[in-house]
Amino acid sequence: MKRSVVLFSLLVLGVVMGAGTLRVQAQFGNSPEAQAAREKQLALEKATPKLQITEEHLTLTSPGHTVGETEGVAKNSKGHLFVYSRTGTGGSARGGTAAELFEFDQNLKFVKLWGPDNYAASFAHAVRVDKYDNVWMVDEGSGMIVKFDPNGNVKMTLGRKPEAIDYLERFVERDEKITDRYPVGTMGTFNRETDIAWDAQDNMYVSDGYGNSRFVKIAKDGTWVKAVGTHGNGQDQFSTPHGIAVDAQAGLVYVADRYIYSGDGTGKIYQLDHNGKLLGWAQTGLGMGQTGCIIHSLHAEGDNVLYRGSCSEWDVEKITIRNGS
Repeated sequence: MKRSVVLFSLLVLGVVMGAGTLRVQAQFGNSPEAQAAREKQLALEKATPKLQITEEHLTLTSPGHTVGETEGVAKNSKGHLFVYSRTGTGGSARGGTAAELFEFDQNLKFVKLWGPDNYAASFAHAVRVDKYDNVWMVDEGSGMIVKFDPNGNVKMTLGRKPEAIDYLERFVERDEKITDRYPVGTMGTFNRETDIAWDAQDNMYVSDGYGNSRFVKIAKDGTWVKAVGTHGNGQDQFSTPHGIAVDAQAGLVYVADRYIYSGDGTGKIYQLDHNGKLLGWAQTGLGMGQTGCIIHSLHAEGDNVLYRGSCSEWDVEKITIRNGS
């Protein structure tokens, strides 16, 4: 896979540091800074070729289940599609469980549900498949990452879900308040983590996340090695680290951060080279009744074929770039 595609996959979720101006998300409002960024983005798009794409909305069905918000998508070496979706049949983790991990074969036929009723399945965020075809479930709600081997057996768990009873006692019975919205993370636990990637030595890198504002390095044996980042806009500071990828050849770690600039949740995708130059862009996901959070995650099957997961459109979309770089 070319590095341009790796950057492309991250940028729809956030921004790669120093990689140019992209779209300001709606939550930044109509401040002068946001307006200036919007105008700059529109000018950049006007001066950049529009990619020619083909979109195919994939219909995925699972017996006894509804494939809901398709937060995470990934494929293994056999071409099987994994979807970590916000759906579920019950349970509690400070609220109703909303996470099921589905597998579909190369013909999009349902294969199985992975880790049914497991303790970490709370609020889906991402699924990744490593080079050994291990499947990694990244759950924002439970603060846990679960490693499954290719047969679906649990081989490693990272993080620990806060106990529902502790939450109820603290915030309902004792009426305590959270005073630090962006705490400094501790080793061994996540705070609404979002994504995982690996380097050539199988070390793990985790973006962490909605609560913490950092990136964590974990050795392949599960030893927590290092954490970088606090909340803010200065050196080594981030806001909602949302995605991460590693260049296997150069060993560079690319991170996606939602401070000021972000990829476009209304469905725009951007293709860049490894120096951050914008090569082209495209609008996707229209005509399905939604205007926001159309893109939540991407899996790059190759330079010109992407699979998109969404937190508003209950499907997976296959996007083929006909004139991609």
